[in-house]
Amino acid sequence: MIRLEGVTKRYPNGHHGLVDVSLTIHRGEFVFLVGPSGAGKSTLIRLLYGEDRATQGDVMIDQFRLGSMSLRQLPRLRRKLGIVFQDGKLLPTRTVFQNVAFAMEVVGASKKDIMRRVPQVLELVGLRRRRDHYPDQLSGGEQQRVGIARALVNQPTYVLADEPTGNLDPDTAADIMRLFTEINRRGATVLMATHARELVNHLQKRVIAIEDGRIVRDEARGAYGYDA
Repeated sequence: MIRLEGVTKRYPNGHHGLVDVSLTIHRGEFVFLVGPSGAGKSTLIRLLYGEDRATQGDVMIDQFRLGSMSLRQLPRLRRKLGIVFQDGKLLPTRTVFQNVAFAMEVVGASKKDIMRRVPQVLELVGLRRRRDHYPDQLSGGEQQRVGIARALVNQPTYVLADEPTGNLDPDTAADIMRLFTEINRRGATVLMATHARELVNHLQKRVIAIEDGRIVRDEARGAYGYDA
């Protein structure tokens, strides 16, 4: 379970990324995080994977309380998390297979486990035949699928996605969203910050809307509600 209690994030320049945010996301949910640019969506995602720390309040994921967590404990938390960024953040000098395998290498997985698991997740995202290609040989949608495969390869409990379809054409974005739906169906909790209005409206999942760092709406089967 993800839980935020009275969370405020204030940056050194005085800007508030979040203001007194409280919410609970249960295991197995699919949640869209929506709102205007600069509303606080990315701030919330960064707090959850430990890139930033809250100024006030508690951020908790399962047994982990992030505000009091040491840097040594952070890798244990991140094994539970799969993180997908808008730009993929792929390593340009590594192949598709090597990019995905890298996520297992950094947590100390054995070569045997890497050779077993990476092909499985490449099959899931439809890139088995592209395993030996480099990022600059892939389309934008394929690059994003590599990023998703890397996020999934360690079988995370939670998948955090920050604008994963932001740079994609509508058809490719729809394919990527179907992939996230399948990931959720297989048991992962998905929290996605997005501006993809039509896809949010079509899927009718839980929608949490943020404006000026505050939650203004939380609906179980919600709609986007903003001009994209």
